[in-house]
This record gives sequence, structure tokens and C-alpha cells, in this order.
Amino acid sequence: MVQPVRVAIFASGRGSNADALIRFSQRPEALYRVVLIVSNNSTAGVRQVAQQHGIPFVHLSSVTHPDPEAYVAALRTILQQHAVELIALAGYLKKVPAAIVQEYRGRILNIHPALLPKFGGEGMYGIHVHEAVLRSGEPYTGVSVHLVEEEYDTGPVLAQVRIPVAPAITAEQLAAQVLPYEHELYPLVLNQCARVLRRC
Repeated sequence: MVQPVRVAIFASGRGSNADALIRFSQRPEALYRVVLIVSNNSTAGVRQVAQQHGIPFVHLSSVTHPDPEAYVAALRTILQQHAVELIALAGYLKKVPAAIVQEYRGRILNIHPALLPKFGGEGMYGIHVHEAVLRSGEPYTGVSVHLVEEEYDTGPVLAQVRIPVAPAITAEQLAAQVLPYEHELYPLVLNQCARVLRRC
């Protein structure tokens, strides 16, 4: 029997994408298992998500480790302790250290609430993305899952879903419209990456 791929989720917020990834991992067709949740925010809602599912939660940030080298060392240690093979960023607002990106090259995924390469980069997260989409007048928005590189939102796109932008919609309404597509797409892509990693 093929062992499930061991996944760590990095998240900073309420954890709705983390919850979707975990719930999918409990399905028979899942090829991955979430073994760790890392957050740079000790009071994030994702902490409750971790508790609900019985998954270890670790708070690592400049608060716990003011020295950048110590932070990287602590992050590396916790990933090794849990034998993490894939990392899924799910609303994680801290840049992943370059050393970790290099060590997990091709094995760190991120979800972004727009059609990359548009509306990506530093500062483009959450409601800011949807506000930028509406300001642009673009007829479509969407969801992108991509591999993570050293800079924000620059890695190869693995999958996208295109969503029409309704007229006279607010950024908050657009965010609510896009979110279910995130919850649907991300687990499927992560599962496919697990399949490739296991060559099954």
C-alpha cells in the first residue's frame, strides 16, 4: 500500500483553505495526509482548525525567533521532525525563507485568488486582490495554484479556474464568490502533486 504524502500547511488567517485541504485528505481517494500546521500568527483561526482535526500547530515568527537564521533553523527542524514532503501555503502572509524554498524546490504550493500572473506580487493578498481586479475592469477573475519560488507569486502555475466578474459587485462579494473555487481546486491539485511524488 502506498503511504500518503506528508503535508505541512502554512497559514496566517482563519484557515478555510486549510480546512478544505484537511477534509479532502480524509477521503478515500486522498494521497496525502496533513501532519503539521505552521502559522506566523499565534491567534489565527487556523489554530482552531488544527485543534478540531487533531493536527499539531506550531507558531513560528519574528516574535518567537527575532533572529532570521534562528527562525530558518527552527522551521527546518520542525519540518524534519514531522518528515514533511510537501508544503501547502494557505493564506500565509509571511515570505517563505529562500533556504526553505531551495530545500523544498518544486514541493511548495500556494493558492492565489486571481489569474496569475495578473494581480500577484507583494501586497497582493486577500481583499486587496479583489479590489485590484475590480479597479482594472477585467471581465474575469479566478483562482491559481502555483509552485512557490523565492519571490511572491512567481512560480509556475499548475492549475487555474476562470470566474466571470459580475457587474456592480463589491470586493467583498467577489471574495465570497471566489472562495468556494479555492476550496475545490486546491485539494485536487495538491492530491495530484502527491500522486506525482509517489509516482502512482
